[in-house]
Amino acid sequence: MIQFKLNGETVKTDSPPDTPLLWVIRDELKLKGTKFGCGIAMCGACTVHIEGAATRSCVTPISAIEDSSITTIEGLDSKEGNALQSAWVAEQVPQCGYCQSGQIMQAADLLANNPNPSDGDIDSAMNGNLCRCMAYVRIKKAIKTAASGEEA
Repeated sequence: MIQFKLNGETVKTDSPPDTPLLWVIRDELKLKGTKFGCGIAMCGACTVHIEGAATRSCVTPISAIEDSSITTIEGLDSKEGNALQSAWVAEQVPQCGYCQSGQIMQAADLLANNPNPSDGDIDSAMNGNLCRCMAYVRIKKAIKTAASGEEA
């Protein structure tokens, strides 16, 4: 039995230790905001926070997160997360929306560590979070809006 905190609540799983965290979150704990994209940590759709750091859950075995604190998009209730979610709507970022939870989780980690990122900082931090709709310009604009604290 592996125990961890998910969005502030203690949960347990008896899944095999090599089970990816993504599948425990989605299939066992029924939180569907974290998405499966590639399965090899290359697209960012599965990004969650482990102890506050953006991490790809599709390649993170649950044995590696025992007693850790995990936050998914459903539990993202930080200053940065709230600002990003508002900016995402104001800047009309989503198209298909599939990658958006991973994009927001990655951006929240960026803003938590760098509240006033440059364009280069944003490009560097968001590199590897893929959007098949090519909404990168709006994603960057939303991150800058969230960082400024202003409404769009």
